[in-house]
Amino acid sequence: MDVGMVNDETVSSGSSNANLSNNSAHGRAVSPSSSARDPLLPVAENWCHTQVKVVKFNYMWTINNFSFCREEMGEVLKSSTFSASCNDKLKWCLRINPKGLDEESRDYLSLYLLLVQCNKSEVRAKFKFSILNAKREETKAMESQRAYRFVQGKDWGFKKFIRRDFLLDEVNGLLPDDRLSIFCEVSVVAETVNVTGQTTVSHLFKVPPCRLSEDMATMFEKSQFSDFSILCKSDNGSEPQTFYVHKAVLAARSPVFAAMFDHHMRESDTNSTTVDDIEPEVMSSEGWDLLVREHPKLLEEVFRALAMQQTPPVVLQPPKKRPKPSPY
Repeated sequence: MDVGMVNDETVSSGSSNANLSNNSAHGRAVSPSSSARDPLLPVAENWCHTQVKVVKFNYMWTINNFSFCREEMGEVLKSSTFSASCNDKLKWCLRINPKGLDEESRDYLSLYLLLVQCNKSEVRAKFKFSILNAKREETKAMESQRAYRFVQGKDWGFKKFIRRDFLLDEVNGLLPDDRLSIFCEVSVVAETVNVTGQTTVSHLFKVPPCRLSEDMATMFEKSQFSDFSILCKSDNGSEPQTFYVHKAVLAARSPVFAAMFDHHMRESDTNSTTVDDIEPEVMSSEGWDLLVREHPKLLEEVFRALAMQQTPPVVLQPPKKRPKPSPY
């Protein structure tokens, strides 16, 4: 600790009715421990946000010809009153004991924040004191570690703020032109506001749009992990084409295919079947893709008809009309 800094940082009350032998009645404030936050926080339908509003302001008190202060030990020098704004009902002032508050602190300067006027039963405030050096820099700062309870006429501060010999030594530059500049910062707890509300379940979770039909179509197009094949032959002599599909999907969509796979028919053993009356272009066309995506029920009927070697109940495409041969 540097020479001249406080060797008793305990916040104390300097009021005359305080027990000066135990002027650290509230003791050193303990900083609250920071609890680890769970990244997977639960979501509640009923909630409350509590906002503690704090009003912050500052004040500078300059004492010229400080070395000539004639106050004896225990005697007080007070600043003018100040507040956060001109409309604020709370009035504060600073007070010092240039030669200490009592015998224990006679070699120190004692510094306190005093609540002069109050329109409430009590207020709570934190404070910070510092001295401005010749460069107008804050030095020898001390602050309360928690908000202290103030009532009208009550003060809190530091009985041993700074040693007098250190303060008066010109080498330290704390009294330029014999001028003491004390800078005070105050944070007053104004009010506590609770905001409550409810959140509907639909707002808690964003339900993505259903993409099942798109995913099924993608699975058919990419043939990934397929375990069954359908060979389509054409009557017009075009090249046959094989389509790779999935047994589970066929069985789920068609009772006929489900029975085929369950009874170990030839198609189940070879993991393939041949369809002679559908041209490959039909299954690879945009119409087939649309059928897979948007009309799964209709597709089921088609597969049922194919498996039973029956005429499908619907016509997927209109028959192509062959041009009549010209008589000429």
